Amino acid sequence: MERRLYSVVGFVLLATVVYFHWASAGRGGWLGLRIPIPWLQPKMGFIRRNGTHFVETDGTPVYFNGWNSYWLMTSESEATVSVMLKRGRAMGMNVCRTWAFSDGGSNALQIYPGRFNERVFQALDFVIYEARRNNIRLILCLVNNLNAFGGKAQYVRWAQAAGVNVTLADSFFSHPNVKQYYKDYVKNIMTRKNSYSGVTYKDEPAIFAWELINEPRCLSNSCAPFLQAWIAEMASYIKTLDQKHLITIGLEGFYGHERTKKLGVNPGEWAGQLGSDFIQNSFDKNIDFASVHAYPDSWIPKADHNEKIKYLSNWVDSHLSDGEYILKKPVLFSEIGSWSEARKNGSNHREVMLKVVYDKVFESASRGQAGAGALVWQLMVEGTQRYEDEFSFVAGQHPDAYKLILQQSCRLRNLLRRKGKVSKEWPCSNV
Repeated sequence: MERRLYSVVGFVLLATVVYFHWASAGRGGWLGLRIPIPWLQPKMGFIRRNGTHFVETDGTPVYFNGWNSYWLMTSESEATVSVMLKRGRAMGMNVCRTWAFSDGGSNALQIYPGRFNERVFQALDFVIYEARRNNIRLILCLVNNLNAFGGKAQYVRWAQAAGVNVTLADSFFSHPNVKQYYKDYVKNIMTRKNSYSGVTYKDEPAIFAWELINEPRCLSNSCAPFLQAWIAEMASYIKTLDQKHLITIGLEGFYGHERTKKLGVNPGEWAGQLGSDFIQNSFDKNIDFASVHAYPDSWIPKADHNEKIKYLSNWVDSHLSDGEYILKKPVLFSEIGSWSEARKNGSNHREVMLKVVYDKVFESASRGQAGAGALVWQLMVEGTQRYEDEFSFVAGQHPDAYKLILQQSCRLRNLLRRKGKVSKEWPCSNV
């Protein structure tokens, strides 16, 4: 009996050594060997919602300070992914939003409906696996409203190629065939078994939430009822597949044209003509928290710095109030983007804008209200220039932004200390 026990222990130790040797060797493993063992993954619980707050499984409150790096799955280097996640963690951030879609073409994740590129799927596996190893949670977006990486227009083209009579991109929200393509894709994502960890996506606690679509818009308001019905149908469908994860929409936060008392909060009349409505869309029972974006520089480009600050302040206040008193759900500002523009007084436009959002989220959280966090758009590392846009930056090259992000991470975590919940991770003693 004793000899048998030693044999079992020896096997377990050998498997553990091989696994971690492989884990440090990158994709393909050590000598091509890959042993995904779920019970060897770092311990992590699922995030739940309790009213207007996010909580750990044990009821501990959670506040999020994070970032966007949409490009993680499409990065050609695992080392680059690892560096980005480690740098985010070093700034005290605890959530990253990234794409879990790439539609159309031989190098896409979904080559065509039901056909997947295993190499790209394994790249997504690695992102999730590495996030968990760095104690970073992920918001995974499932499709793009825009044409980049295929988007909803690609789904419509697939339907057209199959002989379906669809013409407009908005048919994505209404045609049964196109909707089924999306459902089939979602099911493949939820039931995917991670080739690195052995954990099925729907059972993976490093995934914080599923996002239905990035920035849903319609070509006209006539599509608004279809968008609302699509949100309800897809959120309900995901809940049948996965009861462990939270769901959000991916809204920019615009108010619909019929919400007359709120139209003044929009950046312009155009924003009320896109078919989306922050309150109605987010109110669905299967939407766990509200998502909001903020891009004053591109939404109101002719406004000066002070006008943009005033607009942004009102935009954030309005949505935090909606979350607290109408939706009664957490509000996460999941994209905050600003140009890097030096001011005459020495301040930087991006840091000033980001501080407005950070301060208001912190004040809301301090009062125990709906402010749940904010995610900057977007962080990069050296060598990722191909994924840049006008809002991208490497935090380490912008000391003021780096310090501001770290300070926000620390003061949100310090709220837990005031509530008797002390986190030992990412010490903030030097901030």
